[in-house]
Amino acid sequence: MTLTAERAAAPARPGPRPFGLARHSLALARRSVLKTLRTPEQLLDVTLQPIIFVVIYVFLLGGAVSGSTQEYLQFLMPAILVQTVLFGGMATGVNLNTDIKKGVFDRFRSLPIGRAAPLAGSVLGDLIRYLVAIVVLLGFGYALGFRVQTGPLQVLAACLLTVFFSFCVSWAFVLLGVLMREPGGVQGMAFIVLFPLTFGTSMVTPKSTLPGWLQAWLEINPVDHAMQASRALMLGGPAGAAVAWTVVSGLVFLAVFAPLAVAAYRRRT
Repeated sequence: MTLTAERAAAPARPGPRPFGLARHSLALARRSVLKTLRTPEQLLDVTLQPIIFVVIYVFLLGGAVSGSTQEYLQFLMPAILVQTVLFGGMATGVNLNTDIKKGVFDRFRSLPIGRAAPLAGSVLGDLIRYLVAIVVLLGFGYALGFRVQTGPLQVLAACLLTVFFSFCVSWAFVLLGVLMREPGGVQGMAFIVLFPLTFGTSMVTPKSTLPGWLQAWLEINPVDHAMQASRALMLGGPAGAAVAWTVVSGLVFLAVFAPLAVAAYRRRT
């Protein structure tokens, strides 16, 4: 049989299936969700931690800042929602680094999947952390007396905007998870990055009470814009500019850190 005849007789290889990267990422996201559900202690940072923060801020600072813990709760809750979800995204980089050290990602390399699928799956799987954080925080806030001043659609928009922004920022933690050698290093570096972004805001005190140099930082701090958007959507007021700032800054985070994380992952693995 000639070479041409052999080629003609050989079964044709199936072509690449459409949306392969999306399917593989969702499959690995399901793995991440199941891993979290089987070890629920991983959710302590998005269940117990936000409750502790609210209690500390409201009952230790509320009287001094607003003169009333109830008024301060109204001021604090939309902003601390953004902080809590951002802190929850930090675990993405820590868990990713742990999986890489354990050799889990070496197994992924032998599978016919996109090289970026394990990273995207980790980020998508951790969306459940954001949802848990939002439900716990809003539920605890309502138990203390927090009340939304707008409507359910605005609250949903505030939650979706917060999740979107945190999803984009989490790619910076993914990059740290790939670059750092130890999970503790990822967590330590993530805290160094998050603290000026989250506490250098109007979260715990009005912007007008801050010194001029800190007010200037708030003007360019994307996290403060996300907090202002959350406040406007939950409590009322103009939200267009803050929402636009949050969306644009989130897209910038995604456009910068997602390609860097994928490139670093390819070099490491």
